[in-house]
Amino acid sequence: MGKSLRPSYMEIRDKLFASIEKGEFCIGDQFPSEIEMAKSYGVSRETFRSAVKVLEKEGRVVVKRGVGTFVTTPLKTIPSSLEKLTSITDIIRAASLQEGDRSEQISEMLCEPEWAENLQVKVGDPVILHERIRTADGEPVVFSLNIIPRALIGDAFEKKEFSGSLLQFIEKHCRVKIEQADTEIVVPLHTDRYCQKLLVHPHTTVLLMKQVHYDEINRPVFYSIDYLRNDVFKFMIRRKR
Repeated sequence: MGKSLRPSYMEIRDKLFASIEKGEFCIGDQFPSEIEMAKSYGVSRETFRSAVKVLEKEGRVVVKRGVGTFVTTPLKTIPSSLEKLTSITDIIRAASLQEGDRSEQISEMLCEPEWAENLQVKVGDPVILHERIRTADGEPVVFSLNIIPRALIGDAFEKKEFSGSLLQFIEKHCRVKIEQADTEIVVPLHTDRYCQKLLVHPHTTVLLMKQVHYDEINRPVFYSIDYLRNDVFKFMIRRKR
């Protein structure tokens, strides 16, 4: 039988996790010293430390520097957490709703000052303006304006049929991987012409999310302006002291 390709620290992570699940280490218990634990599992301190880092990231343990490692209760995952960059397509599907598009419009424009500042290009540079309404179970729930430098997108929209996630489209056809985004959330005026596209019910309210999306070396890739129905979308963030 061939040697396992699974990293040794992940095997130790699995053993530690199993011990916690069996109650051998209970909530609040402190692990023995790193030296003792590494010796008991027959691995180096570095390997054991890497396993603990995985458990810490998963919320199974908390490491208090200079004190020790303690077993803790993992918190529930926050739905629609702002900490995770997620496409509108995935958010709609995660809510078990049928995602769709309407009123798609793609045009070339000269870059406006706000767009240029966020994209780090010159005012007047050619950009592609991509507008569309996103639907969930047939109702309009998002109006999106996406501004993409022409130098990046080229004629990808002209050559390829587009629908669904813009993040995935850019990654596939422009070979650019989106890694993170800076996000600003504001409340638009109801007189905003884009906001009005979503005011389909008397109780409807709208949030405005402005995002600059960056690639792996932190270059701005595109600037998105999304109007989202607040009666459909809820966004949360977990804060720590």
